[in-house]
Amino acid sequence: MSYKVKIAWQKADHEAFIDNKYSRAHRWMFDGAEVVGSASPHAVPAPMSLANAVDPEEAFVASLASCHMLWFLALAAGRGALVNSYEDNAEGILAKDADGNLAMTRVTLRPKVDAEDADENEIAELHHAAHQKCYIANSVTTEIIVEPQ
Repeated sequence: MSYKVKIAWQKADHEAFIDNKYSRAHRWMFDGAEVVGSASPHAVPAPMSLANAVDPEEAFVASLASCHMLWFLALAAGRGALVNSYEDNAEGILAKDADGNLAMTRVTLRPKVDAEDADENEIAELHHAAHQKCYIANSVTTEIIVEPQ
């Protein structure tokens, strides 16, 4: 399987670029959907970054949270557990790794699930199984913690 994303950036006419004062705003295009991306304002100050755009670090956290959720829902449906809602307030930590490089060293998922036909133990089992199956979690070295709410 292959997954394709188009990323596009254009220098504004008034920007010199070589002075490193250029907009980091760009576009991410996925299957007809378009998202405004930017460098994180934590890394590149405004106005060269856009606080209301998605930055790569946020997208990384969202990718892990989304993959986990989709597996959780699929597994719950397969077990006959009726899930009414799922919400996750996930958080990623950018810190130095063992080699001294900045990296997303930890992502904490905090899913809140409203399910009618599953108790806390079954929910915990579903989260464990979802984590084991998540393609994105299986692709990274980041520590991933799941803290059901």
